[in-house]
Amino acid sequence: MKRIFFIFLFGIFAIGAIFGAKQYGYFAPNITDLKKDSFVQSRAAPEAATGRIERREVRAQKFMVATANQHGSKAGLEILKAGGSAMDAAIAAQLVLNVVEPQSSGIGGGAFLLHFDKASSSLQTYDGRETAPKASTERLFLRADGSALGFGEAVRSGRSIGVPGLIKMMELAHETHGKLPWVELFQPAIKLARSGFPVSKRLHNLLTRKGADFFNPQARALFFKSDGAALAIGETLKNLELASSLELIASKKSAGFYEGELAQTIIKAAKEAPVVASQLTLEDLSSYEAKLRAPICGPYLKLKVCGMGAPSSGGTTVAMILGLIDPLDLGKTMSADALHKIAEAEKLAFADRNHFMADADFVPQPKGFLSPDYLSKRRELIQPKTAIEKAKPGDVPLAEKASLGEDATIELGGTTHISIIDADGNAVSMTSSIEGAFGSGQMVGGFLLNNQLTDFSFKPIDKEGKPIANRVQPMKRPRSSMAPTIVFDENDDVRIVIGSPGGSRIILFVVKALVAHLNWGLGPQEAVSLLNFGSRNGPFELEKHTEDTILKSALEALGQKVRLADMTSGAQMIVIKNQELIGGADPRREGVVLGE
Repeated sequence: MKRIFFIFLFGIFAIGAIFGAKQYGYFAPNITDLKKDSFVQSRAAPEAATGRIERREVRAQKFMVATANQHGSKAGLEILKAGGSAMDAAIAAQLVLNVVEPQSSGIGGGAFLLHFDKASSSLQTYDGRETAPKASTERLFLRADGSALGFGEAVRSGRSIGVPGLIKMMELAHETHGKLPWVELFQPAIKLARSGFPVSKRLHNLLTRKGADFFNPQARALFFKSDGAALAIGETLKNLELASSLELIASKKSAGFYEGELAQTIIKAAKEAPVVASQLTLEDLSSYEAKLRAPICGPYLKLKVCGMGAPSSGGTTVAMILGLIDPLDLGKTMSADALHKIAEAEKLAFADRNHFMADADFVPQPKGFLSPDYLSKRRELIQPKTAIEKAKPGDVPLAEKASLGEDATIELGGTTHISIIDADGNAVSMTSSIEGAFGSGQMVGGFLLNNQLTDFSFKPIDKEGKPIANRVQPMKRPRSSMAPTIVFDENDDVRIVIGSPGGSRIILFVVKALVAHLNWGLGPQEAVSLLNFGSRNGPFELEKHTEDTILKSALEALGQKVRLADMTSGAQMIVIKNQELIGGADPRREGVVLGE
């Protein structure tokens, strides 16, 4: 009987699937099923918690650099001591991070960068986000028969690999803000890649969790032993292939990456990836352009908070959340009442983010998200003693609003962040990524290629047949949550430089640290170390492994559905106070603050 029953259920399911395929033109992947994908839950999950390394607040007078790894911070400090600018230091640090934390970022990925120029008192934001190949269609992650690739299959396939943007973006920013020669900025990374570095506990644990089978042969040979075991903690890891690639780019600049032999090997590796071959071409690489975008700024507690605009949703969503909670009483210390109000604001902002935000070159973005009138209307939905289960998008001026469908995007987080202030008062906030931990797993030239195209919605349309804003389109940049942020005081002087990795939770992490510092008076180290919390328009997520059961109960009494979760942030925060630089590095990763 049980067998007959299951056959009956399967038959109903098959009929439903066929009906859906006929109605919508393809087999629409169910977003709930994707989130239950075992690959998403384990091997492709955002960079997981690997233990805490407690950090102390660091103070300096001249300059400061905060990155996710001691080697990156040392490289940035070395450049600052040599008279380099904040931009120079950021490039050197980023290249070293490619060597020592290959799971998080690198030249095979992309980035967003904010640069404040003290002399001209101007803020510029740079977009180095990956792009989809010109041959891409809305059906990029659908098979020929119309069925969707599993999320894990998509990550490891060639279809996940977007045109890398990091090198072009750094080159563009260096042309304006660099002081030292381009080639000089590559030397710390080249030296470290050749001499090697001891494998950290975090890198070992992440490699072990991922497993050798995730990677292509070049990456397996670099990270694993012949028996499939990851390199041991403390074992020296040398990356001679990466050193050679960096030497080529140092001498030929971006042409060494986007043209010639290295470009050809990138295309070859992408096309030889398992599951489905990439559609990348040499023309896709050679025609890539990093872009200078207008910053997104909003007020908070008489300060000005600035971030990155579309295709990143980070700057706008952070500004919306802060704009919603600005007039609310959050108290002087963290409390359930305060967290409830912040979460309700986050639900409202994420509802708008998910529905409207995408690459502005393809999808017109509403202009009124940060207007006082709009925020005031949305704020009326925040109730002190009841919780919104799932917020709906707001009514903003947008001709295409009625035609946009319900979002179905999944975002992982293999990302890193750098915060720097130099001796001249210039500042850089840069968040870079290859998407999931270790990206696509496809290595070429000693670096891993990204899987950023899985940041698109696999579904081009929703169940009602409406196009999703973040659907795949040729040369489009997938929506991001990266939120490099610079906060200015009433005199337009830099007050805070911050950002974090963490997938779509990046927005929650940045908001938490800013509120902890500005509302609750915590120093930067205390602010980034504080337990993580928030809502992405779903349950209230509370960082587990904390002992605060009273807080959980109090939130549930306010109507929040609390879910304990690993919330592995990696924030790097620098604050200027009384002409002194004060820095904090997130204890959940390997971050280090250095200054002089």
